Amino acid sequence: MQFLHPTYPIIRIMSCSVTHTVSFSLPLLNLSHPASTPDHTENDQPSLVWFDRGKFYLTFEGSSRGPSPLTMGAQDTLPVAAAFTETVNAYFKGADPSKCIVKITGEMVLSFPAGITRHFANNPSPATLTFRVVNFNRLEHVLPNPQLLCCDDAQCDANTKEFWVNMPNLMTHLKKVSEQKPQATYYNVDMLKYQVSAQGIQSTPLNLAVNWRCDPASTDLRIDYKYNTDAMTTPVALNNVQFLVPIDGGVTKLQAVLPPAVWNTEQQRILWKIPDISQKSENGGVGSLLARFQLSEGPSKPSPLVVQFTSEGSTLSGCDIELVGAGYRFSLIKKRFAAGKYLADN
Repeated sequence: MQFLHPTYPIIRIMSCSVTHTVSFSLPLLNLSHPASTPDHTENDQPSLVWFDRGKFYLTFEGSSRGPSPLTMGAQDTLPVAAAFTETVNAYFKGADPSKCIVKITGEMVLSFPAGITRHFANNPSPATLTFRVVNFNRLEHVLPNPQLLCCDDAQCDANTKEFWVNMPNLMTHLKKVSEQKPQATYYNVDMLKYQVSAQGIQSTPLNLAVNWRCDPASTDLRIDYKYNTDAMTTPVALNNVQFLVPIDGGVTKLQAVLPPAVWNTEQQRILWKIPDISQKSENGGVGSLLARFQLSEGPSKPSPLVVQFTSEGSTLSGCDIELVGAGYRFSLIKKRFAAGKYLADN
């Protein structure tokens, strides 16, 4: 099984000038929902809302009414939020760990309060926003935003990478977005896309093994799973874990389903839902799912197991971000990952 490679070009050497621009699509997420993005002040703390498997947007939570511009002096620090979101794709074949295929992709987004455009208008020569990505050596195929990010490839420390923002281009971009989305309270800007160096099954937060026994009159299914703390720098729980398996062969009855699961007669598939799996779970996050199906048109043909989960508070890359220099402060740094195509076969 092969995972699709990114459709964007890979950039390994970066240079930057104010007048040079490269075509690069900046997918800004929807920020203009008045029900979830009320007006804010510079002291409000943004909250991160999970959105569609590895995509998210930052919004302010507050109760202020009417426009509340970012009132700051030229020497004050500007609030910036950052978020790492990673997606782990994995394919497990039987119980052989050497056959596990893993691909982990990620992105780093910076978010700016809408009031920053007025601040830039009053201060057209702001300090350059510079940041350092920690544990950069764990990344590969890194694609900085060529319109906005610059870096020096002669840096000596392989564990970190320093980037600085093309401020004229950023101000132009944010001004354009503010005109297109006047009700938005926060602007998300994609800064980095990357792939994480994976070490096979050791890099998967949930190890899987599936076993089928298919007879003409019945099918036995066993799914073994194991929470893997080694895949995360900071072990965090896997939330909303779902195990979904289609069963053909004309299922007439379910027997010995452990733990309880939901059977969809119309779609002929079984679904186990576990609220969370972590070190604190029973047996340290190691468990099994069992089911026997009586058939009228057997034997069944084994189908791939599909697993979904999300997690908050850590990444699989272990990357972090630090500001360099003055003029800005991080009001929030979020780290999350989720399952993409997470499959297991007999």
